[in-house]
Amino acid sequence: MLDREGYRPNVGIILCNAKNEVFWGKRIREHSWQFPQGGIKRGETPEEAMYRELHEEVGLHPEHVRILGRTKGWLRYDVPNQWIKREWRGSYKGQKQIWFLLRLVGRDSDVSLRATAKPEFDAWRWNDYWVPLDSVIEFKRGVYEQALNELVRFLEQDRRGSRSKRGVPLVDEQSKEAVGGGD
Repeated sequence: MLDREGYRPNVGIILCNAKNEVFWGKRIREHSWQFPQGGIKRGETPEEAMYRELHEEVGLHPEHVRILGRTKGWLRYDVPNQWIKREWRGSYKGQKQIWFLLRLVGRDSDVSLRATAKPEFDAWRWNDYWVPLDSVIEFKRGVYEQALNELVRFLEQDRRGSRSKRGVPLVDEQSKEAVGGGD
C-alpha cells in the first residue's frame, strides 16, 4: 500500500527502559542495528500497527509498555534505487513513518525475538538514547535523528511526572543530562 507520492505508511518504535536506554535490534543474519519498525496494514491505525509490530519483532504486548509520545506527523526517507525491488521501481520511493516512544514497564525477560515464525532480529541490547547514528544504515539516519529529537521531550516529561508523584524535585541537573536536555 503506497500513498500517491510513492511512500509506504510505516511505524517506528523507540522502546526505552527505566534508565532511558533504547532497544537496539540486530537485523537477522546482518551486521546492521536498528529500531523496530514495520508497515501499516490497510484498515490499521498507526497505534494498532505499532502494537502489532512490537509483538512481531520484540515479542512484547501492550501491557509490557506505556506510550510516552509519538511524532506529530509523518517522517519520510527515500530508499536508494538499488534497494528497491525491481517490480516496485518507478512507483516506490520509500517509507513515511509515525514514530512512537514507549517505556518498558515489563521486564527484559519479556522480550522475545522469536515470538513469530519470521523474526526480524537475532540479537538485541540496550543502548544510550542518543544511539550512534553512524551505526544506522545511511538512508535512515535523518529520520532516526528527527524522531529522537522530536520525542526526547517526552522522556523529560515522564521523568518529571514520576518524580513529582514521589515528592522528588521536578528538575535537577542530573535528570537534564540523562536525557540529553539541558544547555
